[in-house]
Amino acid sequence: MNSDEKEDCECATPQAETSPARGAVREQEEPDIENPEASRMKRAAAKHLIERYYHQLTEGCGNESCSNSWCASSVGFSRMDNNAAAVKALELYKVNAKLCDPHPSKKGTASTYLESSAHSNSACSNRKLNHKDVHAVRDNFKDINYLTEEKVYEILDICGEKEDYSPLIRVIGRVFSSAEGLVQSFRRSKPHTKEELKSLQEKDEDKDEDEKEAAACSATAMEEDSPTSSSSRLGECSSGENDVQKLAPDEVSVDIEAVRRVYERLLSNEKIEAAFLNALVYLSPNVECDLTYHNVYSRDPNYLNLFVIVMENNNLHSPEYLEIALPQFCKAMSKLPLAAQAKLTRLWSHYSAEQIRRMMETFQQLITFKVISNEFSSRNLVNDDDAVVAATKCLKIVYYANVLGGDLDTENNEDEDEEPIPESSELTLQELLGEERRNKKGPRVDPLETELGVRTNDCRRPLIPFEEFVNEPLNEVLEMDKDYTFFKVETENKFSFMTCPFVLNAVTKNLGLYYDNRIRMYSERRITVLYSLVQGQQLNPYLRLKVRRDHIIDDALVRLEMIAMENPADLKKQLYVEFEGEQGVDEGGVSKEFFQLVVEEIFNPDIGMFTYDEHTRLFWFNSSSFENEGQYTLIGIVLGLAIYNNCILDVHFPMVVYRKLMGKKGTFRDLADANPVLYQSLKELVEYEGNVEEDMMITFQISETDPFGNRLMYDLRENGDKIPVTNENRKDFVALYSEYILNKSVEKQFKAFRRGFHMVTNESPLKYLFRPEEIELLICGSRNLDFQALEETTEYDGGYNKDSRIIKEFWETLHSFSEEQKRLFLQFTTGTDRAPVGGLGKLKMIIAKNGPDTDRLPTSHTCFNVLLLPEYSNKDKLRERLLKAITYAKGFGML
Repeated sequence: MNSDEKEDCECATPQAETSPARGAVREQEEPDIENPEASRMKRAAAKHLIERYYHQLTEGCGNESCSNSWCASSVGFSRMDNNAAAVKALELYKVNAKLCDPHPSKKGTASTYLESSAHSNSACSNRKLNHKDVHAVRDNFKDINYLTEEKVYEILDICGEKEDYSPLIRVIGRVFSSAEGLVQSFRRSKPHTKEELKSLQEKDEDKDEDEKEAAACSATAMEEDSPTSSSSRLGECSSGENDVQKLAPDEVSVDIEAVRRVYERLLSNEKIEAAFLNALVYLSPNVECDLTYHNVYSRDPNYLNLFVIVMENNNLHSPEYLEIALPQFCKAMSKLPLAAQAKLTRLWSHYSAEQIRRMMETFQQLITFKVISNEFSSRNLVNDDDAVVAATKCLKIVYYANVLGGDLDTENNEDEDEEPIPESSELTLQELLGEERRNKKGPRVDPLETELGVRTNDCRRPLIPFEEFVNEPLNEVLEMDKDYTFFKVETENKFSFMTCPFVLNAVTKNLGLYYDNRIRMYSERRITVLYSLVQGQQLNPYLRLKVRRDHIIDDALVRLEMIAMENPADLKKQLYVEFEGEQGVDEGGVSKEFFQLVVEEIFNPDIGMFTYDEHTRLFWFNSSSFENEGQYTLIGIVLGLAIYNNCILDVHFPMVVYRKLMGKKGTFRDLADANPVLYQSLKELVEYEGNVEEDMMITFQISETDPFGNRLMYDLRENGDKIPVTNENRKDFVALYSEYILNKSVEKQFKAFRRGFHMVTNESPLKYLFRPEEIELLICGSRNLDFQALEETTEYDGGYNKDSRIIKEFWETLHSFSEEQKRLFLQFTTGTDRAPVGGLGKLKMIIAKNGPDTDRLPTSHTCFNVLLLPEYSNKDKLRERLLKAITYAKGFGML
């Protein structure tokens, strides 16, 4: 019988083909104590035979007229599931049952399997395919339902020889359009565990035990390698779950490096790239359905491999994908359960900054493309665009991967206030009215943050800057009033971009905060009116402060202290300030001057509540202050009221204050801007290459000076004066020194300050929306004064327009002012010398005509940013009158 006839034979006894291997198995009965390699080869041979029985039971030999009762191709064979087949394969191996020879119709699968088995261990089988057989097998790729790197290269080489890539394109289309095939593709080879390696070296004492172990190994391998395996059927078997349980929380079973190499080889061919595109279009709807209705991830966590593989495609951001493929894939990805999102985040957090940026740009481009190509309005909201919403949700995963992969500080957190902020007495009334105060415990927390156990504020430096995640085109079309409504209602049908604040700029988030504050003010006003009706008392719907200009601190702080003690909820009412003896009606402008005067008094170094650093021009809490904690609480209230009433303050704190307000403690790195001289000294100590103990002679005792010039000593450790600082403990010294300066020394003062701040902002989404640097911008405004932007956005009234002679002369005069004079002008016109969030272009100033030429000075309505400018006869007179007005402007109703 020639070789071809032998290949076409219906059946052959196991002994005829595999006698060498079977003989090797039988030799297991005679243990070879001195040859571990022989023992290993015996195990491999047994495993190979059991796998052949398994494939015979599940796939058959391919011959429809096969008479082997234990072959799936036999007419009377009863189908069995994979687990039963694995058990039966072991039984057939034990009794040395008949083993079919694969029919030509099944040679593709069989020979591919045999070739891979022989490659892994040449002792498994002595079966060899001649050159003709190999090419006959490799020309038929219809049986390939999943891919490995080796398979791709093999098919690519064959296609390259024939210069016909259509077989490869068909394989890619079939595998990449199938969730089952893609999940099973590019699996990592699992290394042996210590127990497995140990067992391979031990004596084979019991043949049955060896056979069971071989059967278990073969079953596991078949579950992973078989194109029709149960793991490719989305979790019908538990093997996929077991694989994931052995993985770390930030690992997946897919070989990511192999996927990248495959993409690099294939994406250079345009026709092959089109196959990836078309496959993704077919794949995405099925994946979305699986995740939405079939709960597939919980049954097979390996399903996440699909998203890992697709996201490695570097061409996802290309125009061809943006129209259909990427939007559909984003919709599917946005359906991932929270646990899957967290695992994907942990995985991507190990990627490089460039890889994170590539994925970020992919989703950003889709958002921008959809925003630009559609006309969104108050009737056609961007919130209703499924593609934009889905891309934003996917971008959130990349954002948290960027945070998690950055420089994290998750340990140094401020302790929560021991005493809860007292509730308003109005809460009882709300309950009587059937109304519950929403978010009593403060703003929401993103579920993904909770799942990951990390907050945005924990990240000192992300892999790529936070600013790159902001999408300006989206901010321009977002209807913030509608978005805020969706944010508060929290319906499943409407998506709010405020739940993804990283994509919003500071101006947009500030507008959302403004709506929240105003609605809360109106709610407090309404409750007060209802309370008055119930109690029969006339209560003030506003937070009214009547102060004397010469005693502003005494009047304001005493009044605020009474409110904080009696009914803290009144702090959430709209502020209404009245200066005694002045005519100003507070529509915002009077409050602005009130805050300015209060800040000037509070931060006066003569009072001693704060110390001032001439070098940094920043204020810090005075640890030796004689003021009680209540005074610092009131200052925190003032800071919170400024945010709540949309007023900008001229305060100068280091960034660590805002970090501490957001719940983080100060560390050595915060000294860089809080106390740069000390920071540099401690940095030199850490980097010193000599002998610290002998050369510097410092101990764990430090000194500071009180307001009277007295020197005070403080031990960083118990008996610190007896503990020298050495090369080994100098980092501990630096950490304890920083902890003392930034936290312990001012602990009482800062806790009181923070408590007052939270009295006003505890129910606000402030902490949820803003990062510490944005909080500073919110409180202090922008230090960059762009008067060119102010000129471009200014409006005119009363007969003036941008081409009027007096208007042209006005801007020429203003641009010629010094920096200090420009600040005085802003103070005169708007009530503050700082630019709002977003710069002067967001100010919307109005210049109105105030009569013909006259000797009267210009006037202003600071509440509405209106400048009343007479039509002066010449430029010199304009300059002289304007300078006099802005230099001597204080008070209201004074000419």
